[in-house]
Amino acid sequence: MERATKKYGPSTVATLKVVRESELGVFLDAETGNTNDDILLHKTQQTGEVKIGDSVKVFLYLDPKRRLTASMRVPKMREGQIARLKVINVSKDGAFLDVGAERGIFMPYAGMRGNLQVGEVVWAKLYTDKSGRLAVTMKVEDEIRRASVKAEHVKKGQTITGSIYNITDSGIFMLTEERYIAFIPHKEAPYRPRVGEEITARVTYIRDDGRLNASLREAKVKAMETDSEKLLMFLQTHDGRMPYSDTSSPELIKGKFGISKAAFKRALGHLLKDGMIEEKDGWTFLK
Repeated sequence: MERATKKYGPSTVATLKVVRESELGVFLDAETGNTNDDILLHKTQQTGEVKIGDSVKVFLYLDPKRRLTASMRVPKMREGQIARLKVINVSKDGAFLDVGAERGIFMPYAGMRGNLQVGEVVWAKLYTDKSGRLAVTMKVEDEIRRASVKAEHVKKGQTITGSIYNITDSGIFMLTEERYIAFIPHKEAPYRPRVGEEITARVTYIRDDGRLNASLREAKVKAMETDSEKLLMFLQTHDGRMPYSDTSSPELIKGKFGISKAAFKRALGHLLKDGMIEEKDGWTFLK
């Protein structure tokens, strides 16, 4: 009699019948007609009492000897659902994310966004791949769009907090705690954040479709105060003088203070108006 083809594989969830017990735990019917294929549900992988005849929902995975093994710790999310998941391993082929199951679920390289690092938390979706195995992907734009709500009672200048789910050539996309979608152009980001990062941004525009435009930069007045404090600190730690003024080149200012020439001039103007500094021959002096 020809042996039945194996019906179940790793990285899948199945409901299987307990057919026998052993010192290690219980064995589940793999439904091949061959008891040698029965799948071990070890005592340490049981989250409740099981006995012969029970049907048990389990997560299947390969043990260190590459034998198909079962665990009652199944994924805490359904297929098609999105959630913020922790990265638990990264390889050249992809990454493994924690979905609450006995083992991490694989995310192929094609489903990754950015260079992930272990410990990061990212938006991802659980799905079944062509081979029938569970997998995850960071391509969640459609799901986030469906889960989002129109921004209401939001004002320009208000701060919003959320996490980044995608970064494209045009800018950064985040989902806020209120489930608003916000877009941040690259020019409004003084640094390059990472996909998955939790950020706080400032609303710059409320769109007709209920989405938001935002910025990671401070408002100009606040930024001017911050930049002014930066220049004062520099002067105080350099004998009250510096070889930089409003005639210095933008490249020199950017390299030295990390701000634009326009921001530098605004900060200088603020300090000049308050009578705290003076400029002479391309130098700035603390009064």
